[in-house]
Amino acid sequence: MNVPNELKYTKEHEWVKDLGDGTYLVGITDYAQSEIGDVSYVELPGAGDSFSAGDVLCTVESFKAASEIYAPFDLTVISVNESLEDAPEAINADAYKAFLVKVSSEGEGDLLSAEEYKTMVEGE
Repeated sequence: MNVPNELKYTKEHEWVKDLGDGTYLVGITDYAQSEIGDVSYVELPGAGDSFSAGDVLCTVESFKAASEIYAPFDLTVISVNESLEDAPEAINADAYKAFLVKVSSEGEGDLLSAEEYKTMVEGE
């Protein structure tokens, strides 16, 4: 299981990359994409949309099911990864390069370290 140490994680299988300037990239983990299966469609929010921690941020669909992706903390969407509209399968190819959204936030909230996330997933 690929769990990069430089990222933070949620219990709902999202990853967060701190860009160091109050902005973050958010995506789904390698574990999540393997559970979802072959991603066929991604419904992304709009730039400027705001979400509270735990709100449904977007939806990732496979031929098996649709999975809701949650806001890891209070945030405002700056931009979305538009390349996923034409190539949603990029999430399966490399979940950590195929971010969903770039967001701004006042803070990261309660995120897990890579070790904490690995321990959680191994217990599932």
